[in-house]
Amino acid sequence: MYRIAVLISGSGSNLQALFDAQDQGDLGGAEVALVVSDRGDAYGLQRALARGVAAAHVPIPAAPGGPARQAARAAWEQRLANVVAAFTPDLVVLAGFMRILSPDFLQHFPDRVINQHPALLPADGGDTVTTSAGLVIPALRGAHVVPDALRHRLPVTGCTIHRVTPRVDDGPILAQAEVPVLPGDDQASLHERIKTHERRMIVQVVRELAAASCRI
Repeated sequence: MYRIAVLISGSGSNLQALFDAQDQGDLGGAEVALVVSDRGDAYGLQRALARGVAAAHVPIPAAPGGPARQAARAAWEQRLANVVAAFTPDLVVLAGFMRILSPDFLQHFPDRVINQHPALLPADGGDTVTTSAGLVIPALRGAHVVPDALRHRLPVTGCTIHRVTPRVDDGPILAQAEVPVLPGDDQASLHERIKTHERRMIVQVVRELAAASCRI
């Protein structure tokens, strides 16, 4: 089996999409082997436990600023890497995981970490995206891209699944979908339409990566 570790910070709706696809035999021989969260109250952990899938809470300890905070963060990343590595995943999926991972973490899983980002990202790593209609819009990065799309009054936003690199919200694009911003949209309604595409895309990408692995 093609083993997946899923890192979450919240409800785990995209995790559930993977579980549902696995139940339906639509995940190409892949299985979710581990779910990890930085938050103990993340409902996605309960989704995993209800299915008998290994679930782990790896909290970030409180620390003062400066070098002590940096050391605590590095120690947390090492604990996180150790937990994930113990399950020998073929793929690490960041599905609503609200922490930036350093190059030190990524080197444990070279070319095996992918991220779901609720906005369009450019293939060239630049600051703008050209939509299918030829519109040039800003590339939204960071943790607040859904409200940013509304704040910028963008006519369209979307979602991107990409391989993770040391640069935040950058890396080779694996799948992408455009989502129109409708009149009257608020953050909740826009984000829910984006999530609909995310759930479909994450299943598609995992299935394709699992199939490609079998061909190697």
